[in-house]
Amino acid sequence: MRIAVVIPCFKVTRHIEDVIARIGPEVEFIFAVDDACPDGSGDHIEKTTKDPRVKVLRHTSNTGVGGAVITGYRAALEAGAEILVKVDGDGQMAPELLPQFVQPIEVGEADYAKGNRFYSGSAVSDMPRVRLFGNAFLSFITKLSSGYWSIFDPTNGYTAIHSRALASIDLDKVAQRYFFESDMLIRLGDLRAVVVDIPMRAVYADEVSGLRIGKVVGDFLWRHITATLKRVIYMYFLRDFSLASLNLLFGLILLTFGVIFGAVAWSESIITGVPAATGTVMLSALPIVLGFQMLLFFASYDIASEPKVPIQRLRFNSHIPTRTDKRAKSDN
Repeated sequence: MRIAVVIPCFKVTRHIEDVIARIGPEVEFIFAVDDACPDGSGDHIEKTTKDPRVKVLRHTSNTGVGGAVITGYRAALEAGAEILVKVDGDGQMAPELLPQFVQPIEVGEADYAKGNRFYSGSAVSDMPRVRLFGNAFLSFITKLSSGYWSIFDPTNGYTAIHSRALASIDLDKVAQRYFFESDMLIRLGDLRAVVVDIPMRAVYADEVSGLRIGKVVGDFLWRHITATLKRVIYMYFLRDFSLASLNLLFGLILLTFGVIFGAVAWSESIITGVPAATGTVMLSALPIVLGFQMLLFFASYDIASEPKVPIQRLRFNSHIPTRTDKRAKSDN
């Protein structure tokens, strides 16, 4: 398959030349996107790199990592690439691992492959503690919002995607900044695409990161909550209605009733000094236990229903119109 590499470039002049030089001959296209870099990453690449595969794309204003990758994705799709790999230009991601990311897509086992820095204990020990705990928390809430329970490290930017899966996503609606990787997983989950993790080790050196956790944590949390609600409503009440849907509905009702009734009875007992009757306690405890068990059943069903058949192998996706196709059709 024709492979393209997309590299978002922002303050990466110290590393980008080496990253490009280490990309193997299996890659046909390399798109370096200068995201209004103050260091002039695009000019630096054109001066120092003689690789004929490299094409520099430029933004007049900064759009964030997501915006830069989307620009590269569109250029790669128009060039005819079938597998699109995203690699950062700061040297944290080894280009030598690229064949491992491409392989599951090339053989038809997956639509999307992403890196996972948590596969081994030694790799985790090298990770800064702030990133370690932050990624662990984000991994859990991304499981809820995307439905991919078997993956970890959702913010990992080393990814590969099949062109059919990418063409199924409306790139105009994908988050353009730091939520980009998580948003891609959420949208792939909505498409029922198959996602796999690829073990890797990140390299932390003198790279410059513009991420400020305090500024994005609230936005990340809100986006994941809304995505979880949308996914559950669509998957279990609009697209399908099953036993899991009933367990979720009645589980929430019973658990809520038990908690509220118990809290009211407990408050009255404290105020009056009269212990609650056995029947009152049971009327509170039983709905809580039953509701919790029903929610556990729903969770187990949701985990088991993770996508198994890649989009690229479905017959009706023999050709999925891209945004370019739609514009050409409207022009005609």
